[in-house]
Amino acid sequence: MADKILIVDDDLDTLRLVGLMLQRQGYQISAATNGQQGLDKAFEEDPDLILLDVMMPDMDGYEVTRRLRQNPSTAETPILMFTAKSQLDDKVIGFEVGANDYLTKPTHPSELQARVKTLLARAGDRKEKVSSSGGDGSRGYVIGILSARGGLGITTLAANLAAGLLSKSRSEVIVAEMLPGQGSLALELGLNSTKGLVDLLGLGRVSEVTRDKLRESLTHHDSGLKLLLASDRPRDMHLINQVANYEAVVSKLAAFARFVVLDLGVGIQPFATKVLPRCNEVLVLLEGVPNTIVRTRALIEDIASLGINKRNINVVLNNRIRSDTQLPSSQVQDKLEYEVIGTLTPAPELFVQATRLQTPAILCQPESLTARQFGKLVDFIMEREALPR
Repeated sequence: MADKILIVDDDLDTLRLVGLMLQRQGYQISAATNGQQGLDKAFEEDPDLILLDVMMPDMDGYEVTRRLRQNPSTAETPILMFTAKSQLDDKVIGFEVGANDYLTKPTHPSELQARVKTLLARAGDRKEKVSSSGGDGSRGYVIGILSARGGLGITTLAANLAAGLLSKSRSEVIVAEMLPGQGSLALELGLNSTKGLVDLLGLGRVSEVTRDKLRESLTHHDSGLKLLLASDRPRDMHLINQVANYEAVVSKLAAFARFVVLDLGVGIQPFATKVLPRCNEVLVLLEGVPNTIVRTRALIEDIASLGINKRNINVVLNNRIRSDTQLPSSQVQDKLEYEVIGTLTPAPELFVQATRLQTPAILCQPESLTARQFGKLVDFIMEREALPR
């Protein structure tokens, strides 16, 4: 298969001439006319090389490069900056933000072809080394969310945490529902496609769970989030035992985004024994009710028994209903004998509004108390992600 080159340039003449020249050399060409479109195509199409202009009106090539390097799926993609900016300082900035090579316009076609060929050859060597060593390449930060019983707001936490990570990091973020037959995100966010997870779990062989198949299964939301949606048809629940497919899905998701948030549902499902150890962070959700606290303590012990360091298991308190019967965070911690890293207070009107607007609640009212509470969780996750792994 021909190598794919993505050309990002707001000059249509450059796009046409350079694209035609490289196409005649046998390369597959994709084009984008601005920085954001370039990012979207890079994340969706997984090109083998990106030819990137620096001077673009909405987002310059330096910022595009920074964002490409922050995303696991493009962290190693060769970037050749191709620009009229010829000062030494401009080149230095280009290399500092992550460009692999730098060409000044205008340049002779043979030099451009030679640089492209060299970068693609080096990238091919790296991929071969990773493949022979059995490595998965760059991995995003995977956050699994679960609870000891249902009805505590796991999906709501997953969607809003992901939206907060997207806003703060300005990087790719994926939310994945892991329970076939029990999906609810599509309904809450006004989406029609609900079978992404079911299609992947229904594949007969694990080898069929490919990057391309996974990419096709992702749904894009207007907020910028990418979603792997579970069906809401109860008959699909039998797929919960497709453990090998689950492992393949989660492993590949981690190469598509900087952050992957998994809605793991209630308790430790059959697939969770394999998926939880792949998580960098496990969030356990509970409410301030004595019985739930007892069950949550047992769940934490069961998660730890899978070989997961308790340092990577963290508790979030979600008091969704205004009630004097629910315990405050300090008392929950005492009874649970485990630290609570974040508390979410009741905001029913906000979440009703979010459902009506078909968007995560924190995006409806970014200055609300709820948004600030999620913001603290986002800061916690990003601080943890920055630590050596």
